[in-house]
Amino acid sequence: MSSLKSFFKKSLRLNPNEDDRNAWLEMTLKSLPGGIRLLDAGAGELRNKPFCSHLHYVSQDVCQYEGQGDKAGLHTGTWDTSNIDIVSDIVNIPEPDASFDAILCSEVFEHLPDPKLALDEFKRLLKPGGKLILTAPFASYVHFAPYHYSTGFSRYWYEYHLPACGFKITYLVPNGDWFGLLRQEILRWPSMARQARQLSLPLVYLATFACVLYFAFARPGHKSSEVACFGWHCVATRN
Repeated sequence: MSSLKSFFKKSLRLNPNEDDRNAWLEMTLKSLPGGIRLLDAGAGELRNKPFCSHLHYVSQDVCQYEGQGDKAGLHTGTWDTSNIDIVSDIVNIPEPDASFDAILCSEVFEHLPDPKLALDEFKRLLKPGGKLILTAPFASYVHFAPYHYSTGFSRYWYEYHLPACGFKITYLVPNGDWFGLLRQEILRWPSMARQARQLSLPLVYLATFACVLYFAFARPGHKSSEVACFGWHCVATRN
């Protein structure tokens, strides 16, 4: 049943944010040279490990979130980090300097009180010329609370902080655009209305259906990704 649900979600493009990000991560990780040592920082449930079978893959996570959190915002119910290789704070990973050829950090920065400290740690851990592969949300709901500290990682955040921390950006592309973000939030509208027990729920379903019809024929707006998007896909090298 879950596989059928997943098939329809992908066929109808109900979750382009995650689908497009996963496709980009798979392509980027599989293009890395075989045998190099990669750190998956904030690896969680190791969802990106299947893309790294040709690499010496090492996972790290703080392993504090268990699926329930403080019960505010959005939660997963369960969260299994029992297979993590290194259990530590992401800003203090017990590995020698210049011990990795590449570092992956995907959808983690919003859960860090100070992401810049993580960039400093990544610089320490990467060999000169090593690759840093990053994704982080431009806009996200509160999730995994209380471990949710920020959102709004824009193009300008990357362009300011990465060079300041000793990285050269080689790839920086938006995932989606304003129209995609709006469509995602409209599709979440019925679920949020149910949780809020709104009496207008039937109208919400009608309005959502009308919006789905609109998006079936709409085309992305000119440069609307400069206004908003799901997030940014970034690759940088350590100077």
